[in-house]
Amino acid sequence: MSYCKQEGKDRVVFVTEEDHKGPAAVSLPDDDEPPAGLIQPDGEINWACPCLGGMATGPCGVEFREAFSCFHYSTQDPKGSECLEPFRQMSECMAQYPNVYGNKEEKEDMAKVEIPSEASPEVGQSEEVSAKA
Repeated sequence: MSYCKQEGKDRVVFVTEEDHKGPAAVSLPDDDEPPAGLIQPDGEINWACPCLGGMATGPCGVEFREAFSCFHYSTQDPKGSECLEPFRQMSECMAQYPNVYGNKEEKEDMAKVEIPSEASPEVGQSEEVSAKA
C-alpha cells in the first residue's frame, strides 16, 4: 500500500511493488503560474531569475542592477546610449573582483595560448617537407 508524506514544500510518495505493476494513480497538481523569466508580464525586471547567474546579488550587484535597469527602461536611440556611465561604474566594480567576475587580460592570454597560429614553425616545416617530396 502506498502513502504520501509532506516534507516542507515537497510531497514524498512511497509506493509498493504492487503499485508499480499497474498504471500510476498519483496525480500531481498543475502549476498555476508559468515559470518566471527575466522580464515579468508587467514589464518589471525579475532580479531573482536564474538566468542572471547571481549578478544582481554579487559584490557589484547594485552597479549591475543600475546599469541593467537603465538599459531595460531606455527610450533613447540607440537603446541604452544614455547608460554609458552606469555600465562604466559596473565595469570598474567588476575589475576590483577578478576572482568573482574573471580577468579580461587572463582570458585574452588564454585564448592566445589555446588557438594555434597558422604561422607557427610546425606548420611551416611540414609545408616545406611536403613541397620537397
